[in-house]
Amino acid sequence: MAVNNTLIRIAVSVIAIPFILALCYYGGMPFLIFVLLVALLAHYEINTMFYNKNIFPSYLLGAASVILIITNIFFDFFEQYDVLLIILLLHSLTELFKNKGSAIINLGASFLSILYLGFFAGSLIKIRKFYPSGNNEYYIGGYIIISLIVSIWFCDTAAYFLGLKFGRHKIFPRVSPKKSWEGAIFGFFASIIAMILAKIIILDSFSWSLIITLGVAVGIAGQLGDFVESLFKRDANVKDSSNLIPGHGGIFDRFDSLIFSAPVVYLILKLFFNK
Repeated sequence: MAVNNTLIRIAVSVIAIPFILALCYYGGMPFLIFVLLVALLAHYEINTMFYNKNIFPSYLLGAASVILIITNIFFDFFEQYDVLLIILLLHSLTELFKNKGSAIINLGASFLSILYLGFFAGSLIKIRKFYPSGNNEYYIGGYIIISLIVSIWFCDTAAYFLGLKFGRHKIFPRVSPKKSWEGAIFGFFASIIAMILAKIIILDSFSWSLIITLGVAVGIAGQLGDFVESLFKRDANVKDSSNLIPGHGGIFDRFDSLIFSAPVVYLILKLFFNK
């Protein structure tokens, strides 16, 4: 059974990884659709966790809100402040017509899932658009996201395997009892190594100070994102966010670190390039 599960995980990865990397490189509408799918499926999964806790956010309105936030980041139709005003007003009014659960908790859960997935996942669009379409450097945005994804893979792989071998001291036993400080440290340095390789291979125009900063940021934020999602799952008493991806669990399980790291990377890019 364990062997079959491992084979399924490998098969899914072999098919999905090149496709995802190609979308990141190409950008444009295909990348927008990819980000929307990730955000909406993760939104469904996190709302399922809420239902397990007898919390009843406005799911359909929440999904529409996530779409509005992310598409507005891509197209720049409205000021984001105006978008937030619309979302807050609609959700507050919708709660008046419900008779399930606590209104305060329902609204809190709605806003958590909308803002977390709308703006955090939307940061991937911000990174991909960091060099505008039509600019000769547009492809660099794709390289940044590819480097981010690979850095997270390096981090997760090192933290898992080296943590299993050398892990002795637990970080957050209440949240993720198997993860250790030793594994986290290995993952942290693996993330930096991945970014150094990215500098050598595809991000040669970036300064070493920016590359190291990005490696440090991803090595920390990626692992924190994983812990945050584990906290949600443990509170909802579920092992995986869903069974959507064979052998891998749910979308939120697979993209939690990427979603959490994206806004950190975007803010670092803004800081270094004064945008």
